[in-house]
This record gives sequence, C-alpha cells and structure tokens, in this order.
Amino acid sequence: MAEETAKTREKQKASQSRFSEILAILRRNHVFQGITPEKLRIVIEELGPTYIKLGQIMSMHSDILPAAYCNELMKLNSDVEPMPFDDVIDVIESSYGEKWHEIYDSIEEKPLGSASIAQVHRARLKDGTDVIIKVQRKGIYDTMSRDIRMLHRAVKLLPSVGGIKNVVNFSDVLDEMWKVAQEEMNFLKEADNMEEFARNNADVKFVAVPKLYREYTTKVVLVMDYVGGCPVNDTETLKARGYDLHEIGEKLVDNFIKQVMDDGFFHADPHPGNVKVSDGKIVWIDMGMMGRLTTSERKLLGDGVRGIANHDTTAVENAVLKLGDFQKTPDRDALYHDLNVILQDYADTDITDVDIAQFFQEVIEAMKRNGIRLPHGLAMLARGLIHMEGDLAEISPDINMAEIASRRVISDRIENFNWKKEIRTESQKVLRSMEKSVEIPSLVERALRDYMAGEGHMSMELKTSPRLAWLLRKLVQNLVLGLWVMALLIASAILCTSDLQPQILGMPLLGLIGFGLAGTIVAFLVIRHIITRPRNLEDRHRRR
Repeated sequence: MAEETAKTREKQKASQSRFSEILAILRRNHVFQGITPEKLRIVIEELGPTYIKLGQIMSMHSDILPAAYCNELMKLNSDVEPMPFDDVIDVIESSYGEKWHEIYDSIEEKPLGSASIAQVHRARLKDGTDVIIKVQRKGIYDTMSRDIRMLHRAVKLLPSVGGIKNVVNFSDVLDEMWKVAQEEMNFLKEADNMEEFARNNADVKFVAVPKLYREYTTKVVLVMDYVGGCPVNDTETLKARGYDLHEIGEKLVDNFIKQVMDDGFFHADPHPGNVKVSDGKIVWIDMGMMGRLTTSERKLLGDGVRGIANHDTTAVENAVLKLGDFQKTPDRDALYHDLNVILQDYADTDITDVDIAQFFQEVIEAMKRNGIRLPHGLAMLARGLIHMEGDLAEISPDINMAEIASRRVISDRIENFNWKKEIRTESQKVLRSMEKSVEIPSLVERALRDYMAGEGHMSMELKTSPRLAWLLRKLVQNLVLGLWVMALLIASAILCTSDLQPQILGMPLLGLIGFGLAGTIVAFLVIRHIITRPRNLEDRHRRR
C-alpha cells in the first residue's frame, strides 16, 4: 500500500513538473499575447516528440484550424533525438519475451530515422534477410496519455487561435487526436493497413509495398522488408538512373486518385519520406496514417470532380452540401453565396489549370465559415492532397491532379456503366413518381376538406431581398393611402347629396374638404412616385 502511494506521488510530482515546463515554454514564446502559425509550430517542436505527433494530427483538421495554421503544422520536423540503443533492445525483448538475437542475426545501432512515436533500424534475420525494424519509443503511450491530460488543463489558459476558441470545443478535439494517436501507436493496426493496401494494389504493376513479417510484428515492433531506392522527390538521383520524372509524377497521382476513388482507402501522409522509387516501382511505406471514405462519400466526390470539369455549379454545390457534417442549421443563402464566389473564379478555367488542392481548401474554408465540418476521412484527404501537390511541384510541376482525377472518374464511369442497373434504377424512379402522382387528387381533396373545416395549417418562412422588401413596403403604404382616398371620396359624395350646413357654392363644406383631402393624397402619391427611386437599397438594408 505504501509502495503504491509512493508511486502515485511520484507520478503526480512528474506531472506537475512537466506542467510547469509546458507553462515556461508558453511564456518564453509569449503565447499568452497571441499565437501566430509560426509561433505555434515552434512551441510544439520545443514541447517534444509527443506534441509533434499531436501537431501533425492537428494539421489534418483544416475544417477547424485556419489554413495558415494547418500548413505551418505540416512543416513540423518529425526527426527528433533518437532514443538510446539500450532502450530499443529493451522494447524489442520486452515485446517478444525473449532475447533479440534469438530472432535477429544483427541490428544496426545507428537508426535510419527517428520520429516522434518510433524509430527505424536496419537489421538482418537469422536466415540472412535484410529487414527494417520499426520500434516504438519506450513509454510513449504513458507519456502521451499524461500530456493529453495536461493539455486539457492548458487549453483553458490559451488565447483564441485564429478566432475560433469560442466556436470549437478543444477538449473534444483533443479526445479525437488521442484516439487517432492510439491507433497509430498500435503497430498491429499498421500491419493490417499494409496488408489491405497491398491487396488493393496487387494488380498495379508499378506500385509496391514492403513485405510484412507478421510473425515478428507486435503492438510496439513492426518488421518489414528493407527497401532501397530513393525518395520520390530526389530528382537528381532519379534522372541519373534514367527515370522519366513526368511518368513517375503521372503514375503517382493516378495511383493516389485510384486509392481515393476506387478503394476508399488511401495514404493520408504521402510526403517524400513515405514514397520511394525502387526497381522501377513506386513504393509506399509507413501506413500508420491512412484515410477511409465510404461509398457514398466517394460517389459525391466523383460528382464534384465531374462538376468542376463540366463547370456545373449546381453539381459541385450539391456534393458539398451532402458531404458536410452540419453542426447547426446552416444559412443556406450565405453558404450558396460563398460557394458561388469560389466557383465563379473557376468558371472560365479549364480543368487542366485547376489547382485541386487549392480548390478543395477554398471549399473547406467556405464550409468552415458556415459552421460545417468535414468527415474525418475527407479531412485526411485534404492533408493528402496538399502533400501530393508538394511532391508534384518537385517532380513535374506541369502535371495537374484535377485533370487526371476527372479523366479517371469519367473513364471509370464509362467502363463500369451498367445498362441493366441504370435502366432498372431509372424505371424504379419513374414507377415511384407515377405511384405518387396517382395520390395527388386524393391529397388535394383532403387538403381542401381540412381547409373548409378550418383545420388546415400552413407554416412559411419568407426571406426577401432588399429590393423586394422596399417594394412591399411601398405597396402596403400606397394601398393604405388608396383606401383612405376611397373612404374620403365615398363619404364626401354622400355628404354632397345632403343639405348639411354650412355650404359653399351649394355644396356642404365638409364634403368639399373631403374631396380636397382626397385630391391632396392623390397628388402626393403621384409626385412621390415620380421623384422617388429605389437607390442604394443594399446600403439602406444594411443600415437597418
């Protein structure tokens, strides 16, 4: 009991010390005076490996953070100080429950790379096979769990980031980030991703995935084939080896679009470190961060791409509205206006000139302004598109992702077009329409019967433009004045048939006054109609 109490005190003391360290870093960077994108990135890098991983996950949330912050967080340097080799061996042996040399002939002490969650070492199995061992940082799960708890406390002290603190529940965002981080820290999940990705691309001759050694893979150790080659953006080496950069770029984009549109399972972090070229193939590695899209989401994306290619504003708008996650009832007028502004900028642009990553980001910003969040899979797609555009800028800048995407979507639609299915679907729609049309007379009869019985109700919400509102006000005013004129004329005419005194020119004075007032009102209406114009209605409407 005393031992457990002592351990609890040690954990509390460590947490308090870490919290004080975090506050010191925040004060040193003057965070409480405001957070710029660059300042946020610097602070996260100073906070250490776990925060770097959280920052990388946060960079996917372009539906929450402003684009400038997401773009800056994508620059986070994931190369961190490697853990000691003794810790690497300790993690491997603790995971296997036996000495490492029972499985490996050798493990190189110097890591090939060291990131926030794990580091990679080259090794050799007992049978002489060269492999890569991905080893999770010792104690990273407990450390990140502790940091998440402290972040829940710290976010209450932070100023608004990009003006969204009052809009976004950062505690919910932290919970979502922790969920994503937990998945990425489970290497068995990454192993599943590798096998699924390999199956999806088994028929693509120019794509490869490192062979997985499932028998040596655990939650904290991942073993796969060693892959040589060079990063996809190492243009000098690729040229020296005789590769056609344009061909590599087109195949890279085509395969990424295939992952998104055909498989619904795509690499969400395709930066150059995770994409290599080896033996004439594009090799995808590091499957810890993958995105998924449902069949419905992929169909809507396809509709949107075809809409862009055909300059069909309605198709793009409908896709956006159906894809979004509405957190509140949106202002449809404002949303349509924002989308139309974006689409009009591309109205005269050929599909070959559309920057699809930029277009996607502009649409996300419009959705964000209108309180709409993207599903998690689409948020990851936004990150993947940005990385792909960056890769293409270095490999072959003249390649356009939108053109390849529209070409693949349209060709897939033609190749996979099922006449029987389409005829059956359309026939069902026609049949349903006919069935509903037969019911129209009975529905009309029921509505009229309810109305005659005083039981009919109708709710309407009308939104008027400034010009229509002005016309309606004038119409009501003129109608009221017209009724006054009619009343005065009728009353005056009746008075003029009587012998009411006093009289002028043989007519009752009150009758003459009534005619005079009616004439004055008519003259006023005529003059106002001539001199009044509905100018600056928008300004008047805004001032009100």
